[in-house]
Amino acid sequence: MATISSLFSSPNLLHHPTKPINASPKLSLQILKATPFKGSYLKLTSRDSQRLYAVAEEVAADPSSKAARRVYIGNIPRTVDNAELSKIVEEHGAVEKAEVMYDKYSGRSRRFAFVTAKTVEDANTIVEKLNGTEVGGREIKVNITEKPLLQPDLSLVQAEESQFVDSPHKVYVGNLGKGVTTETLQKLFSEKAKVLSAKVSRVPGTSKSSGFGFVSFSSEEDVEAAISSFNNTLFEGQRIRVNKA
Repeated sequence: MATISSLFSSPNLLHHPTKPINASPKLSLQILKATPFKGSYLKLTSRDSQRLYAVAEEVAADPSSKAARRVYIGNIPRTVDNAELSKIVEEHGAVEKAEVMYDKYSGRSRRFAFVTAKTVEDANTIVEKLNGTEVGGREIKVNITEKPLLQPDLSLVQAEESQFVDSPHKVYVGNLGKGVTTETLQKLFSEKAKVLSAKVSRVPGTSKSSGFGFVSFSSEEDVEAAISSFNNTLFEGQRIRVNKA
């Protein structure tokens, strides 16, 4: 069960001028010469002020509410689409959006999706009720999405993605362990075939492995050799699945 509890406090955006001081006739006041303001003043229209207060109220309520409502659902069957996923999840909480992720090369489901719940409470309930349950004979993994990476780390992940050499001769490698990297995946398959490129898929915006990857080759013979050699074999403690992508 995943429970998220975030407390945020907004800055005081309203200016409360102090009341003028009514000086006693006997009080001696020293008048200081004011320094002219050389900057420019920000003029807010009535409409701008309304927007400012609306934003302030939204931030005060929960500045990261969208992130806290976004749920990752992994290891789903390839046949599950957005509509079916939404129907499954809505049994446990109100859904704003459900999106199954697809591979841009093959068009196949990447076996994971993101669901945005309507409230943080709905998101927490969805995680609690669905994590570890079975959908289509597969045990799904459900959790609140992680915080985005810092930009330098994200750049490295994006660079890894862009360096992948695609090919019509390619295999899908599923059930990868969390510690498997692109380098170790390529090294494994290079033992039995001539590898063009390899990549471990990441949960978008994070460095977290999605639990699967792809390896491309220069020929169909290499694809067949890779499948026959590594499908259903143990790799870093987990039995991997290898089939044509």
